[in-house]
Parts: sequence; C-alpha cells; structure tokens
Amino acid sequence: MSNFQIRPHRPARPLFYLAPAIALLAVFFLAPIVVNTVIAFTDMGANLRVGEFTFKNFERIVQRDARLPMVLLTTLIYVTATLFIFNVGLGALLAMTSTAIPERLGNFFRGLWLLPRMSPAVLYGILWIWIADPSPSGLLNQVTGALGLPPINLRNDFPLFLVVLANGVVGASFAMVILTSSVRSIPSHLANAARVDGASEWGVLRHVVAPALSQPIRFITIYQALSLMTTYEYILLITGGGPVYDSTPYALYIYRRAFENGAYAYGAALALGLMVIGIAFTLLQWRITNMRSTFAAPKIEVL
Repeated sequence: MSNFQIRPHRPARPLFYLAPAIALLAVFFLAPIVVNTVIAFTDMGANLRVGEFTFKNFERIVQRDARLPMVLLTTLIYVTATLFIFNVGLGALLAMTSTAIPERLGNFFRGLWLLPRMSPAVLYGILWIWIADPSPSGLLNQVTGALGLPPINLRNDFPLFLVVLANGVVGASFAMVILTSSVRSIPSHLANAARVDGASEWGVLRHVVAPALSQPIRFITIYQALSLMTTYEYILLITGGGPVYDSTPYALYIYRRAFENGAYAYGAALALGLMVIGIAFTLLQWRITNMRSTFAAPKIEVL
C-alpha cells in the first residue's frame, strides 16, 4: 500500500505576498508624510535646527502670507486652463483625428506627439526657452519679424500663458493615448448601424463615440488635475515662476519658500495644505463625476 499522503490545504497568507509592496509604501510614501507633518509644526529654517514646536506656520498661511491668495488664483487658472483646453480637449481631438486617418499615419503622428513626453524635462524646457526668447533669435520672434510684427516677450509679458501652453502640449499626449484606445475599442457595427439609420458623421461622433469616452475622460480629469497641482518642473525651467511670482503655482511656491528662502518648516506646512487640497478636490470630483460607476463591475448581457 502506498505511503503517499495528501498534505492538508494551508490557507493563503496574503500579507506574506503583500509585504514587499507594504514595505515600499511605508518607506517611500507614509514615512515622508509623517516627517513632513512633524517638520510643519516646528520652526526649522535654513540651519536645519528645530528650536520649538509651534502652530505659527499654519497661522502664517491663514493670516500673514500676503502672496498666497495670488498664488492660489494662479494655480486655479493654470490647472483649469491646462486641464480642459489641452489635457482633455486637445487630447480628445488628437485621439479622434489620429484614428480617423490611415492607421500607419495615425501611429506615426501619435509617436511624433509623444516625443516631448519621452524627452528629458530639461531638453523640453530649453526648447520652449528658445521659442519664447525675446531676442530676434527666438523662434516666435523670427516668425513675427518675418510677418512684419513687433517682437513678443512671452516670458515677461505673458508668463502664465506660456506655462499653460508648454505644459498643455506635453500633457495632451496622455489623454491622446488613453482615448485612442477607447475609440478603437468601440465596435464598428455601432457606427455602421448609426450611418444606416441616417446619422451624419457628427451624429456618430456625438451619439456613439462621445458616450464611450465619458468614463476615460473622468479618470483623465482627476489624474491630470492632481498631476498639475503637484508638478512644477517645466515652470521652474521655463519661467522660474516669474517675473516675481506671476507664474508661480502652489507647488512651485512651496519649493521657492522652502529651498530658495530656507523656510523649510513653512514649506512643509504649505505641502501639508496641498495634500489636504488634493484629497478634498479628488473626493469632490469623484462625487460630481460619479467615478464609482467607472470602477463598477461590467454588466454582461446573457443571450
């Protein structure tokens, strides 16, 4: 008789498999939040010394920072304009136009538009510095000079428009890729049936394509809005947040206060405020756009 015995089934231990991810999350996400929160309640300055624990940084945010209201307004304009005009609007337009042309040409066009995103941020920033250079050697002023128009100094006269344009051009590629996949996933028989019923191309776009893009656009809106609120590298490279603070959004304001002025504790308090703003904005947008339906289980029809 065989001595082979079947071992009893051992219950799975998901914590064992999740341990590496939990460790990385704790070290690189939770620990910085805790450190930042502790620093926000101190008087740490350029000497990196802590003299006392205090609430003065938050009192300064609420009552004594005269620049903060303008920075918040700049952030609102920057995020709203970049998000809806470029990251969603231009991205959707690129997705629909690049899928309407022959496939090889569309792939080439999308690959070309993705080049700025794949390029180093410094290289992309230098390109826009050359475009907006106020001297006659700048690309924009070469064009205006050829047309007999006066030179334009975008970095000094229209800095916020410049950073919206620069961030929007590179940001539109994210929506372009996601929405291209969404357009291609629409069954062709739906559009064909709509055309047979007498729908124009605009009707197909409105009643067939647009509904299929609504859920991806909700995700893009939340993701890109948070990204715009927390990133500033292109602005720092192209305008430096200037002139003065004219093109400084909230995230760059934190950097300038902490690393340019040496007010590390105040910068940490501002960063904590940005975290609260981001969470509140996400929850509000989640509720308004009904994101729960996006992640709901698919409804499969059984014939």
